[in-house]
Amino acid sequence: MDTITVEPNNKLTSKDFASNQEVKWCPGCGDYSILKQVQTIFPDLGIPREKFVFISGIGCSSRFTYYMETFGMHSIHGRAAAIASGVKLSNPDLDVWVVSGDGDALSIGGNHFIHAMRRNFNLNYLVFNNQIYGLTKGQYSPTSEKGKVTKSTPFGSIEEPFNPSELALGAKASFVARSMDRDPKHMQSVLKRAHEFKGTSFVEIYTNCPVFNDEAFFAFTDKETKKEEAIFLEHGKPLIFGHNDEKAIIIEGSRPKIVNIVDSNLSPDSYWIHDEKNKTKANIIARFFDTVVDGVHFPRPFGVIYADERGVFDEQTTASITQAAEKKGRTPLNKILSGEKTWTIS
Repeated sequence: MDTITVEPNNKLTSKDFASNQEVKWCPGCGDYSILKQVQTIFPDLGIPREKFVFISGIGCSSRFTYYMETFGMHSIHGRAAAIASGVKLSNPDLDVWVVSGDGDALSIGGNHFIHAMRRNFNLNYLVFNNQIYGLTKGQYSPTSEKGKVTKSTPFGSIEEPFNPSELALGAKASFVARSMDRDPKHMQSVLKRAHEFKGTSFVEIYTNCPVFNDEAFFAFTDKETKKEEAIFLEHGKPLIFGHNDEKAIIIEGSRPKIVNIVDSNLSPDSYWIHDEKNKTKANIIARFFDTVVDGVHFPRPFGVIYADERGVFDEQTTASITQAAEKKGRTPLNKILSGEKTWTIS
């Protein structure tokens, strides 16, 4: 990485975060958009370029580290979260970003993913979800829909897919959000929110694979269907969607329900108001993924589903080490490894 001296009036630009490597994704791949949005927002974060670190695993998404003019590591399959955790723990001042795909994060990396969520390091975890294995040429992934016909499921997958936001919430994630490659402004706003949040910020990004799973998210991105199939969450705002914003979501008992604003004659006070800190409601929203009530399926939620800060692992670990050192002084490594309960066998 080249060294850049930034004077007060010499602000970094998106070009300063673009490496000299040729970007090699398939034409039409959604990863191009994600790269562009990350490079676009980084100059506004006000952080020296040498403080950024990107850690990726294996997969199409994981080439990301080559294209960012920052420090980074293209690591091993499924282990990006573990390596990023070590980076953050060893140097908490670094701004750490994990880049992974639905296969890398949720299949071989599933164990690391759930523990990263519960430990809550202060880092950003991006999962590029195209619902397919792209790099290995089109096998089904943990997020592929049931019945998906692929090279490895020629008669259709019989497995229920992971809902990443639901999985993250179940693993005690403190920040869960979703965006998509074909909505640049929305993605930029979500990425900025994720970076502002103190803790592990999990962002799932729907990204198109034009070769092996083209238009998998077409219903959420096409202008003819987007307003019916997607709902965009804003803290403190009602859950409203539809071509003319004519539909609202309410809670009836303990179940969500879609109502027509005009026909229902309900007061606006009855509409579901999004509260990012309400985990019970966040879990219900995450389940809009596959919720069907009275034969009507719910729109897919985009935006910040849940955000509630709590203690972060790296700070707590540093404080714990400092406290132990002050209480007992420095302990020789051999004693730590051997422990106090040892014996000699003659």
